[in-house]
Amino acid sequence: MTNEKYIKLLGIILGVVVMNILVLSPGFLGVVIGESALSSAVGVALLFASVLVVVYGSYALLIKQPLALPVKQIKTHEDYVEALTHYRRVKVLEGDITFSLEQLIRIKKKKETLFNVLSQRFDKTELSFRKFDSVTQEVEKLFYLNIRSILNRLNVFDESELENVMNPKSSQFSLELLQEKKKVFNEFLSYMKSSLVTNEEILLKLDRLLLEISRLDSFELEDIENMPCMQEIDSLINQTKYYKQ
Repeated sequence: MTNEKYIKLLGIILGVVVMNILVLSPGFLGVVIGESALSSAVGVALLFASVLVVVYGSYALLIKQPLALPVKQIKTHEDYVEALTHYRRVKVLEGDITFSLEQLIRIKKKKETLFNVLSQRFDKTELSFRKFDSVTQEVEKLFYLNIRSILNRLNVFDESELENVMNPKSSQFSLELLQEKKKVFNEFLSYMKSSLVTNEEILLKLDRLLLEISRLDSFELEDIENMPCMQEIDSLINQTKYYKQ
């Protein structure tokens, strides 16, 4: 995302430079500042506009914070990363958001590793492959469901409110109201940390699954279903089957 922004800014600067060359170069339009009132006005206006375009482009691409992506529109791994990154600049959330982003990187790598290991040990048409792949996808859904639930709750808070609720700078509200707001926010922080712990457990279960697959001698479906890690994962899926955001 950052590289794309720099590329766009470079494109804006190059566009401004080309426009100035076309207008001010004697070989093209040849507008000369100081030659006449009209020519000077056009030249100065062009230079002023060029500066404005570059300054605004720099602000819009590098400084201005984009609006948070609506949770309903989040579909891909990259969408989740973008949505969480939006809140990383909020100091009181920075540590948890950074940790959650690290978890997103790990879940993607573990899924790719699992798929590669399964592809090497099984044919994709085998029931064994489909069983492992199905369980992996279900666990991944639970992982992203936790992130989605965090984002839903984050959307309840205004960003300035997130910054000020723990360290209020104004006495506009009564002490009782401020304490209530702080209580609600602390409940959210507790929920967020709990969700991150659950996702860490999911990542650990995927590690165990990888280890048990590497040790697997029998490929019978019954033996696979009796694997300790598979039973743990099935239990996790069943426990959260009716989970609501």
